[in-house]
Amino acid sequence: MPERDLLELFVAPLNREGFRYLVSGSVAAMLYGEPRITHDVDLLLFLPSDRIDDFVRLFPENDYYVPPATVLVTESHRERGQFNIIHSASGLKADADTARSDTLHLWAFRNQRSYKLDGSEVHIAPPEYVIIRKLEYFREGGSEKHLRDIRSILQMSADLVDRSTLNDWIQTQHLAKEWQIVKSG
Repeated sequence: MPERDLLELFVAPLNREGFRYLVSGSVAAMLYGEPRITHDVDLLLFLPSDRIDDFVRLFPENDYYVPPATVLVTESHRERGQFNIIHSASGLKADADTARSDTLHLWAFRNQRSYKLDGSEVHIAPPEYVIIRKLEYFREGGSEKHLRDIRSILQMSADLVDRSTLNDWIQTQHLAKEWQIVKSG
């Protein structure tokens, strides 16, 4: 099961060392909705400057590609920094977004969910956050997979989605047009 491999390769080390993260994107969408194939895990990550060396050590260079520490420092200071971690043997990867003072990111951390996997706790972004990010990805790239993921979440986890909160974020993030496309499909 690819998502189990993704969580073991990228999330388990973060748990062991106490890094604050949330699983988002397709893996979170699968947990809230229907399974589909994915070869990456999206992470929202707090990466304090004083822990960059600790972070790099989590992913040994003979097994993983991790950007140089100087790049990680730069990305960790950006409002919405991004970088990838790639597992060399499998080609699986983690797409990491850095969390700082962005209100959507901070809200997601305050409202995170937990998922147990083989006795370990995995921190998952709330479904409203996953939907909002998928709407943003759809706006940026037009991929229908994001709309399918959103519809699946709304169908399979309707009782978990706070529609009022979701509507507030749709307005805040200027996603009304994209939301109409989801509702009309």
